[in-house]
Amino acid sequence: MTLLAINWGNALLITGVGFGLVFLVLVLLIFIVKSFGVIFVQKPKAQPAVAAAAAPAVNEDEEMAALAYVLHTFYNQHDEESDVLTIRHEDAAYSPWNQKSITF
Repeated sequence: MTLLAINWGNALLITGVGFGLVFLVLVLLIFIVKSFGVIFVQKPKAQPAVAAAAAPAVNEDEEMAALAYVLHTFYNQHDEESDVLTIRHEDAAYSPWNQKSITF
């Protein structure tokens, strides 16, 4: 009969206020995060057409060296796996951990 001793009006009021407060704080945090995104976003500045035309040319020697390095690292992979699993289950029964669990 302890259910009758509970003041259900106050219990539901406190529960509703709690859920409402959590929901309100979450909505407020969403607006704060979105406002930080709007405030701190960096808009790209327009580059003058002269600066784009004066871009440094790519050095062919550096480009060839980068390509040679990539090909060298791709084709000289000497760490190959055998794709064979080496798990042995027959020795697991005699490990010290299993012997401790058997004796206790």
